[in-house]
Amino acid sequence: MEYVQERVATLHAFGEGAPDAPTDRAAVVVPMTEREYAGLAAERVLSELEALEPARVIVPLRAPAERVGAFREWLDGFDLPLETLWCDGPRVADLLADAGLDGERGKGRDVWLALGQALREEYVVVHDADTKSYSRDYVRRLLFPLANGFDFSKGYYARVENGQLYGRLFRLFYTPLVRALRDATPDSEFLGYMAAFRYALAGEFAATSDVVASLPLQRTWGLEVGTLAAAYDAVGVDRAAQVDLGSYEHDHRAVSGPTGLSDMSRSVGAALLRATEDHGVAVDYDALPDAYRRTAESYVERYAADAAFNGLSYDRGGERRQVRTYAESIAPPGPDDRLPSWDDTDLSPAAVVEAAHADARDAAAGDVTGSTDD
Repeated sequence: MEYVQERVATLHAFGEGAPDAPTDRAAVVVPMTEREYAGLAAERVLSELEALEPARVIVPLRAPAERVGAFREWLDGFDLPLETLWCDGPRVADLLADAGLDGERGKGRDVWLALGQALREEYVVVHDADTKSYSRDYVRRLLFPLANGFDFSKGYYARVENGQLYGRLFRLFYTPLVRALRDATPDSEFLGYMAAFRYALAGEFAATSDVVASLPLQRTWGLEVGTLAAAYDAVGVDRAAQVDLGSYEHDHRAVSGPTGLSDMSRSVGAALLRATEDHGVAVDYDALPDAYRRTAESYVERYAADAAFNGLSYDRGGERRQVRTYAESIAPPGPDDRLPSWDDTDLSPAAVVEAAHADARDAAAGDVTGSTDD
């Protein structure tokens, strides 16, 4: 246990439970895909939310049309003010295209669609549904800073499960990449802010609805990093906080494959590097991959010592191979395809809800097909 403060305010969980928080004025956004259907982790999340009694729960759903009816019936079985927003129907796609917002599908796009509806409440909480250790206290902890002088909060936790260290993309890619960027530009306040978050890739954050309305969002796996960068622009360093969520266990991904960590590293890296450039840092892309590798390899030795200290298993060779794989993803970020903030679009949240519900009704009746391309 420790009590160290970072560049952003850090609220520690020294005891059991959570402080009082305005859950009755909060919308909770829980993105799901078809793999969450009737799963134990998702069941736990929704059951815990029942006991929390938030003002609203919104589930942006990415799933094939033939799964939508059963998914909605399952979600309707929970005693929650819950709204399912199917994100992959033709009306939603046409609506986005007409607004000039068509593009790549992914978690960030789903969350963005749900946030428009969530803005009806004073506070908004976003978190994943694959958390095996989920507790209603997570929402209270994320909301507490918002009622006490802060406008944005981010969750953090240690990923230690099954006798080994997880959180590989954060440990072996994000953290050493930010360190390498800071070593080259030590006076960047923005990079100091990005380095201060103890689990920058956590899917759990909360903000006031005014702040949420001002955030542009990444469409895919860069969502978490892009949200941190956008929050820096919206609230600065002094009105951001991070909160200890304690024990945390959820699904693990393979390194390779279409939704593996190597693919995710490209999106995360692009989001981070674009934001770094946007905040006045000149990135040397010729030197950065080698600087990253040197830094990441030194981290491997540190994690090996930490694992040994705690009696955990640790695969130095496997972790070094991941570093080499991640290094290949470091490149200029390319075109900016972020979705605009809700403040900066003419698209109506009500129109999104109407289109999503109509698509879902047709899907349940077998009258429509959808796409779930990532």
